[in-house]
Amino acid sequence: MRKPFNPFEAAIWKRLAETLFVEPAQMAISPAQVVANLQRLFANIEGDTPRNTALSVIATWLVLGGPVWHFAPRSFRIWRIERRLRNSRVDIFQDMARIRGIVYAGYYGHWLDQDDANASDAAAEDANRANPVFQSMGFTLPRHRERAGTPDDPLIAEHTGNDLPYTVFVGEDAIPDSVEVVVIGSGAGGAVAASNLADQGYEVLVIEAGPYMPSARMTPNEAHMSSSLFKDGAIQTTRNRDIIVFQGRTVGGSTVVNNGICLRLAREGETHPDANDVLHSWRELGAPVDPDALEDSYARVECRLGVHEIDRRLGRSNGTRLLSGWDAYRASSADPLDQRAVSGWFRKNWGQKTEANACVSCGYCNTGCPYGRKRAMPESFLRHATLSAPRKARILAHAEVAHIGWDGRDDHGRKRASSVQVQFPDGRAKTIRVTKGVVVAAGTIASSNILSASGIEGTGKGISLNIACPVPALMPDPVNAWDEDQMATFIDRGDFLIESHFQPPMSMASLVPGWFDEHFRRMRHYNRLASAGVLFPADRLGNIKKGKLDFVLQPTDLAVLRRALSTLTKLHFRGGAQEVYPALLHGETMHAGMSDEEIDRFYWEHIEEPDDVVLSSSHPHGGNAINADPAKGVVDLDQRVHGTANVLVTDASVMPSCIRVNAQLTTMAMSDRVTYGKRVFG
Repeated sequence: MRKPFNPFEAAIWKRLAETLFVEPAQMAISPAQVVANLQRLFANIEGDTPRNTALSVIATWLVLGGPVWHFAPRSFRIWRIERRLRNSRVDIFQDMARIRGIVYAGYYGHWLDQDDANASDAAAEDANRANPVFQSMGFTLPRHRERAGTPDDPLIAEHTGNDLPYTVFVGEDAIPDSVEVVVIGSGAGGAVAASNLADQGYEVLVIEAGPYMPSARMTPNEAHMSSSLFKDGAIQTTRNRDIIVFQGRTVGGSTVVNNGICLRLAREGETHPDANDVLHSWRELGAPVDPDALEDSYARVECRLGVHEIDRRLGRSNGTRLLSGWDAYRASSADPLDQRAVSGWFRKNWGQKTEANACVSCGYCNTGCPYGRKRAMPESFLRHATLSAPRKARILAHAEVAHIGWDGRDDHGRKRASSVQVQFPDGRAKTIRVTKGVVVAAGTIASSNILSASGIEGTGKGISLNIACPVPALMPDPVNAWDEDQMATFIDRGDFLIESHFQPPMSMASLVPGWFDEHFRRMRHYNRLASAGVLFPADRLGNIKKGKLDFVLQPTDLAVLRRALSTLTKLHFRGGAQEVYPALLHGETMHAGMSDEEIDRFYWEHIEEPDDVVLSSSHPHGGNAINADPAKGVVDLDQRVHGTANVLVTDASVMPSCIRVNAQLTTMAMSDRVTYGKRVFG
């Protein structure tokens, strides 16, 4: 196995592991084993991320004191970190929180069977019955949980019937020199476009930068799955490192690693009546979208995916706890937004519980379902495009499009795309001729970069994020929230959403704030944790600079964040929480008995800037906005790139302002809107 960290860097990681948990003798695995786990994790991440991470940890080590810090007693090392975090606003000290999360991944992501070639075998889970980290927390892997084997309590077993066969993939030795249509990206927007175009008889080649990971190769090994399925191993950040940006990098894109939430822009009984009217905002910006056409697309997509409200059993612990806490909180609130709020159970594309692939609530949605229970893009639109369409599409995986080539103009003076340049992980490249057209759907960041590299001006501007912030809470009795759907229920409060969520041990360790022995104590109470997060819109604040997302929150955004965290904290306490752990850099504990005024004041005093709190987003959108005016948008109202004859953009980057809710369903519907039943390329 390649070791991305040299002995010097490994020694720093080891000392951090000896510092950030408890005394090493109390750890379930040794600091040396933590380092070995990190070597495995980063060896599986492509690109510059391992080297950049190594440079970051060396820089932090030097600022902490270098050799003086390294060889000092643990008490001094802790004091030095606490002092730096308390007294400095320099970003490099805020990076300590990110480094801490990586070290936690090396501990809580411990996996005894590292032979991932046998990933489809249940023996991997059996080997981890003796996983000392899991045992110390009381966590049970899915296959070992007690289940009755009834529809309401199904056994956890693997379903591989929806995996794509190898025949739909193009090998590197069989890449065509020419195709009619290239679809760049296989996520929510690309897969829907590929399916619709294949149904119309086009010869379609889908090109995906990441590998294909069928359910037969997925396991509950969080570290391996995160480094395999996410861009930059799930530690990608904005340029200023204020916000973690999660994006899938695999066949199916982020639909493979999300929670299947299917929220429309607006739906009666699901959307707060006072929430921003997104389609109205788009019209005001010069980007009208016919609501009836979008409604038809929503209906078609939901029919294909089998979208419906999830079964109550999938959120029987954490999900129901959120709703009951909200009811108690709202009963004491005089705020009209609270009184008019909408709450309920998510609609998802999991499928009915009577189906062979019905959800078994294993709790691993965000690292790819190891039991084949999702209807993500590989199991739905890509499966149709490659196996059922009149002219079957093909997929070229683990290949990245660098730019689009052009060849003259049409009769209207528009540039005509004639090729795409494809690059492979080993550095080889190939030009594929395109005879009909190109669909760009690589995600907000990648699509902006591809279009910019292809000579399209104005890309990567006005990017929006739905920003998430977690708030776990300690309950008096076991919740075992890990034994259910990760995200089951929601509250739409108008200016923000609250969503129930929970994670397996490695991911949850990064969401539970706190440092040193206190964080270790909180994770020992893993079975007693309930958790939810806030989701608030940050509208058109981002731009792509030198290939990365630059995003700076404004004071008004921080005001919404404080209000949202305060509301969720009160909700937790109304629901019986003893302690609440907001995702603040310093990891403060809030205790039951605090008054509402004290809670409000706490957040105003502790959140002065984004560095003070851990923020993330899984929903980047915008950057190549639709607009009738070429001076105001990259694509026209049919999502064709202005000034081109045959290039469409069908991912979330076309959205002209923040959509406020989880993005996958609207991304699919927008793609369907411009590709269904139309001879897009003549």
